[in-house]
Amino acid sequence: MQDNKSKINWFPGHMTKALREMEVNVKAVDVVIYVLDARAPYSCLNPKFTKILGAKPIIFVLNKADLADDSQTKLWQQYFAKTGNICITLNSTYTNSGKVIISAIHTLAQKKLNKYANKGVNITLRAMVIGVPNCGKSTLINNLCGRYKAKTGDKPSITRNTQWVKLENMIELLDTPGTLWPDFSEKTATNLAIINSVKDDIVDQGELCIDFINFALKTYKTEFLSRYDLQDEDITAVEYLEKICDRRKFLLKGEPDYERAARAVLDDFRKCRIGKITLDRYDSIVRE
Repeated sequence: MQDNKSKINWFPGHMTKALREMEVNVKAVDVVIYVLDARAPYSCLNPKFTKILGAKPIIFVLNKADLADDSQTKLWQQYFAKTGNICITLNSTYTNSGKVIISAIHTLAQKKLNKYANKGVNITLRAMVIGVPNCGKSTLINNLCGRYKAKTGDKPSITRNTQWVKLENMIELLDTPGTLWPDFSEKTATNLAIINSVKDDIVDQGELCIDFINFALKTYKTEFLSRYDLQDEDITAVEYLEKICDRRKFLLKGEPDYERAARAVLDDFRKCRIGKITLDRYDSIVRE
């Protein structure tokens, strides 16, 4: 197995449509709920959203926080809060955990609420939910609704169309498709692929796994070695993957089955079996 790099690029046609619709719909909302995967929050920032959102107040949601490194999540929460918006850490699979977002919506729209309250009018607030594929937008919406409203799954691009969802407390949410952008850096692309925001079938799983192992050996070596009962040795990521093949009996005609091992390692990361890991390291990205 060789460590050759190939460019990751995935921008289906429905994402172009989603960006156009977002540009129109943002005018009708009071607040934007920007869902980020807490394991790679900076990589999840879509530069195409910046122009579209303008000065709209934002609730940044660091979702899947139960899978991320707590110390890194705290730093990223502080980072996004410094923008003057609200930043919340969340695991949207926990029942009713999203209620804090309702409070945040009211906080950001308080001026409008007061204006209409003085006239004796109750108004419906509208919020648009955005983010990259598979960041948990639909799961969050179902959490807020308290019932199944939006289709969910553990693969990217489950949601293909926008849909309005009514909550019981005079709030309407607009669920939008997970949206990427046409060109991103190699590091961003790799992180998005590792967290499964890019479809697995368009990515070389072996290359992706080698990238992850190299990162893990640098940043979470103890957790990685412990998961696979490996010793700390001066060997390459490919050689570590070979040892995992040996440990797990992942063989193909007597030779290491790298592809099967790569899928297993990536699945272990995504399901937090290796430990709570954050790919976007705050100190290496943010220069203050």
